[in-house]
Amino acid sequence: MTSLDFNNISPRDKAVLMGIFLSKFDRKALEVFGFDGFWQAFNTLGYSIGIPPRSVKNYRDEFDPYFSNPRKGWRNRELRDYCRVLMEETESFSFEDFYGIIRSFVSNEVVDNFSTSTSDSNKSKREFLANRLITGKAAEQYFIMNYQSINLFQGCTLIDTTNQGCGYDFRLTWPSSHFFVEVKGINDSSGNILMTEKEHRVAEAMKELYCLFVVRNFKSIPEHQLYFDPLHSNALLFQRHEREVIQVSYSAKFL
Repeated sequence: MTSLDFNNISPRDKAVLMGIFLSKFDRKALEVFGFDGFWQAFNTLGYSIGIPPRSVKNYRDEFDPYFSNPRKGWRNRELRDYCRVLMEETESFSFEDFYGIIRSFVSNEVVDNFSTSTSDSNKSKREFLANRLITGKAAEQYFIMNYQSINLFQGCTLIDTTNQGCGYDFRLTWPSSHFFVEVKGINDSSGNILMTEKEHRVAEAMKELYCLFVVRNFKSIPEHQLYFDPLHSNALLFQRHEREVIQVSYSAKFL
């Protein structure tokens, strides 16, 4: 039985465990998350926990000599002590157990909502999971890790509103001004982004104070693009879509 407390674990150790998972289970680890390749995994998993993606790659490479996979890894480098401890602690973990742990690091959703089966019948569910991670936590953490490098945002106070349903993810404030930032992420260098009705309504009200921060190309080298007053930007063309949602509920009569 492991002595690890997965509810109280450092970002570094989370990255180490991701490295073990990707090295030990190789392509199966990619498929269960719906990732097309390793760089998509490094980017998505790394940014989701606020760690540079290359750190996740380096840990995978460090463990490669100890597992059966097609890579040689860092075979001439001695395994660091803290890495060895975590490898030994997780030696008996099944694929399902390990997946559940990594999933809990990067997603607030209940792990059991998705099967660990990598069969073709579950492919759409796995791709949905990858897209949810990219458009959600990974893109948001990318913004947190990179916003200070943008000249326009320097010197601001960052207020995280991702869980408040405000119609934007972050508020950047200065003594006499502010911006409202909604973060979106896409896998490729181009693609589609979606805005909810509330995001659209807030963007319309805030106009040039509303910034759509789009992180592109998670499958390779992520980069970002900023769109202020996005609803009136020449670079974006939004179309309205309506969908009828059927909600099922159950009632019981007391006897």
